[in-house]
Amino acid sequence: MHLAYPAVLAALLFSVGLYGVLARRNAILVLMSVELMLNAVNLNLVAFDVWLRDTLHAGQALTLFVIAVAAAEIGIGLAIVLMVYRNRGSSDVDRLRDTAETAHGPDGPGHDNETSADHEEKAEATT
Repeated sequence: MHLAYPAVLAALLFSVGLYGVLARRNAILVLMSVELMLNAVNLNLVAFDVWLRDTLHAGQALTLFVIAVAAAEIGIGLAIVLMVYRNRGSSDVDRLRDTAETAHGPDGPGHDNETSADHEEKAEATT
């Protein structure tokens, strides 16, 4: 078998995955696209390992490590996406903001520095 067949298939898979990462707004679809890109890399690793006839099978061993890292990444990524969806009601990537920004209010950090004593002093001053 020629090396061109799996290389072209891997390039097509990687291209579809890259399009999915750049064009999609749903966080779960972005994670699926990243997985598709990793699978394209795995296909290239195995194809070049077979083509080079490596006695150590380094490409296949590296593929196992990539699969393990991808499984960990998708597990943690889905947990984060589910937590964000429960808290905000949407998994839209464009609507997600930094959690520090939303925790300190719309003006950002440093604008909500009043303590309860400050509120009490203002209430006493106005009465």
